[in-house]
Amino acid sequence: MTLSTKCPLCGRQKSRRACPALGRQICALCCGTKRLVEIQCPADCPYLAGAREHPPAAILRQQQQDLSLVAHMMRDLNRRQSELLFLVLTFLIRYEAPELQPVVDDDASNAAAALAATFETASRGLIYEHRPTSRPAERLMMELKPVLAKAGEGGGSSFERDAAVVLRRLAEGIDEVHARHPADRRAFLGLLERVLSQAPADVDSRPAEAPSRLILP
Repeated sequence: MTLSTKCPLCGRQKSRRACPALGRQICALCCGTKRLVEIQCPADCPYLAGAREHPPAAILRQQQQDLSLVAHMMRDLNRRQSELLFLVLTFLIRYEAPELQPVVDDDASNAAAALAATFETASRGLIYEHRPTSRPAERLMMELKPVLAKAGEGGGSSFERDAAVVLRRLAEGIDEVHARHPADRRAFLGLLERVLSQAPADVDSRPAEAPSRLILP
């Protein structure tokens, strides 16, 4: 009879699961908590597949809460505004900040509010660029501007009003999530990562198509 050994990861629990990524036996607790975080699980791992098919109740509640917050942020938006919001959210999740200037929720909210004010001013026929108050927020805004400019080609003041609505809604959504989790400086950005990671595999094709649809009346 073979005695169970201690898990090599935590050194406490008994090793009962064969981990294909590590090539060793580990405990169920480490398998569940370190999966895809510290352990690079292969796609054919039976424990990973089982977890995806039957996620714990806590994960289901988190997913439902995340999707509810995103749905609330999209309330009353028309089709063009919804597509524009999706475009901006996709940009945020893919944005790569400089190593020493990581972006947090406050930066994203600040950048969105400043850019919204700029579009609001432009829709009234005035040219004035509102500036964020932090360097990371300013860098984020400067990289988002050409994305929106391409999406709004030919849209005129109508697009500027839609962009302002979407960016204001985004700033409000970020502030709302941050207020619920004040200790987490990336509460909204973390939520965004979780939501988009649940999207279908073909979702990557949508942002590339969005600019051509956004200018439709």
